[in-house]
Amino acid sequence: MSSPKLSEAPSIDQVQAHRDHLFPWVKPYYGDPVVITEGEGVWIRDEKGREYLDFFAGIVTTSIGHCHPAVVERVRDQVGRLGHTSTLYVTREQIEAAATLMGIAPEGLTRTAFTNSGTEAIETAVMAARIFTGRSEIVALRHAYCGRSTLATTITAHAPWRPVPSTIAGITHARSPYTYRSPLGPDVSEEEQTEFFIQDLIEVIETTTTGRPAALLVEPIQGVGGFIVPPRGYLARAAEVIRSFGGLLIVDEVQTGFGRSGGQWFGCQHSGVTPDIMVMAKGIANGFPVGATMAREDIAAAWTSLSVSTYGGNPVSMAATSATLDVMIEEDVPERCRVRGRQIRSALDEFGARYDWIGEVRGMGLMQALEIVGPDREPDPVRARAILEATRDQGLLVGVGGLKGQVVRMGPSMLITEDETGEALNRFSAALEAVDRAG
Repeated sequence: MSSPKLSEAPSIDQVQAHRDHLFPWVKPYYGDPVVITEGEGVWIRDEKGREYLDFFAGIVTTSIGHCHPAVVERVRDQVGRLGHTSTLYVTREQIEAAATLMGIAPEGLTRTAFTNSGTEAIETAVMAARIFTGRSEIVALRHAYCGRSTLATTITAHAPWRPVPSTIAGITHARSPYTYRSPLGPDVSEEEQTEFFIQDLIEVIETTTTGRPAALLVEPIQGVGGFIVPPRGYLARAAEVIRSFGGLLIVDEVQTGFGRSGGQWFGCQHSGVTPDIMVMAKGIANGFPVGATMAREDIAAAWTSLSVSTYGGNPVSMAATSATLDVMIEEDVPERCRVRGRQIRSALDEFGARYDWIGEVRGMGLMQALEIVGPDREPDPVRARAILEATRDQGLLVGVGGLKGQVVRMGPSMLITEDETGEALNRFSAALEAVDRAG
């Protein structure tokens, strides 16, 4: 007799079933994981009926909120008409999504390839750079995170996220522009920090590559690294450096894209930088599996060999993409993120002044973070995890990140209201107080 479906066995321990049937790396947050059953806007409900204010948006992915009506309606209509074709056929939905993207992307990025995830988008970008330049070496940054494939985990510079030793040659890592952990110390100017990290980038290219790299791959704000914001001028200088060596600039906007950094559609635009190739995923389709790689006309044209993505650009995901982008444009999410980010940052700065174990408050727009530290600014992942649990107790969901898991991250829906943000900050304040009392 076959096993009953979970929906037919309401008494089943779903957490234990998760542990029994899935790979161990499919590991949820919390000592007692949350079993989510419903979501609407910034609110979710678990199997016991308890509501939580989602202040992390599925790793900054439900960009316009859970089950946004415009996305739900468009997807329902699409799935009833056409669900799949593969990239071997032309669909209006894929063309519309690409055209909308080109309308908000940095100038010159005119060609798009749709895939299913950020990992695949990174793979596409690296392949395009190698084909166009005729070179193979890729320079990335320490503390970077790029995904789950063999290539992406090799580019990733976090030991906990690299399950096997690197098997791909030609990938090297420069220092992350992580000013809080800079060897120069916290008291030097941004200009000095920028110069230090740029000189390191040059030295890495000159000493660990052939001097002919295909590309530099950077996140405007390092996401999994702990929302690391580079010092002023770094990204523009880095672009100049890689181009001086004949390489391309690949900007990873998987977490920073679509207004989340506040005031601009993409993180690189804060630095006045136009990438040669740009990678997107996560918030692009409000939770549907979509990755996108955009490139200049000449770079895209260089890729003449056969390729295909069975599910990339499928009509249902493209309908979700177009609906999401339409809402983003209508709601002017870059401005919304700027305003709500300022509200969050004001409160976090107060918390940073109140608790000496908050080493740094950082971020932009609706990407805000607290670095949790112990004596001598040592990373304190234990307290960070305690904050994660305490916020859950308060009915608030946040995230963690950083090399040691010492950074508390916040990245809610970009349509979160002022009142909802205030409620989240009140709950977060209560959680910090509880952790502080516990010592």
